[in-house]
Amino acid sequence: MSLQHWIAPERTALLIIDMQADFVSLDGAAGRWGADLSAMPAALDAAQRLAKAARAAGVPVIFTGLFTRPETDSPVLLERLRRRGGDPEVEAAICRDGEAGSAFVGPQPGPGELAVRKTRYSAFWETDLDEHLRAIGVDTVVLAGVTTECCVDGTARDAFNLDYHVIVAADACAAYEPDLHVGALKVMDLNTAIVTDTARITTAWGA
Repeated sequence: MSLQHWIAPERTALLIIDMQADFVSLDGAAGRWGADLSAMPAALDAAQRLAKAARAAGVPVIFTGLFTRPETDSPVLLERLRRRGGDPEVEAAICRDGEAGSAFVGPQPGPGELAVRKTRYSAFWETDLDEHLRAIGVDTVVLAGVTTECCVDGTARDAFNLDYHVIVAADACAAYEPDLHVGALKVMDLNTAIVTDTARITTAWGA
């Protein structure tokens, strides 16, 4: 079977993961902390092309975002930050709900498109994403977003464990270190996903 069959519009949803200011913008948290954001513009552009092609083909576009509050911060995360010598008060305060850092950057949710609010890495963790996908007959997800080794990988693993077919658009994902991006793609390709690129996906959707 071809990619065109695997990601046919009647069975597929596009998930755009955590493309938010604190992760991808120079004035966001990651930028202020000195992360290398050089890979972000190309990934944002590729995700924009995926969203445009998906909408034209009738593929549901679903956005996921991290929206945190002090009361939703994981105590395990906070303790891990302490054990690593970090400052939990600073490092956990990312994508705070209602603040500029949580705003979507690049592709934006359109009218009627679902935006899943999450508090952990995976878009499936304590959200209604699985129920929504099953209700609309989706058994395949195409993933784009940041960061490749964290929330994209976490979502891919949970999707696979929930028996979804997973396709990852490699060039529509990004990390702060090139080796992390490449390594994460290799791990997903080995274990949970089919890794391809935006051009092949958009062509399969008739763009």
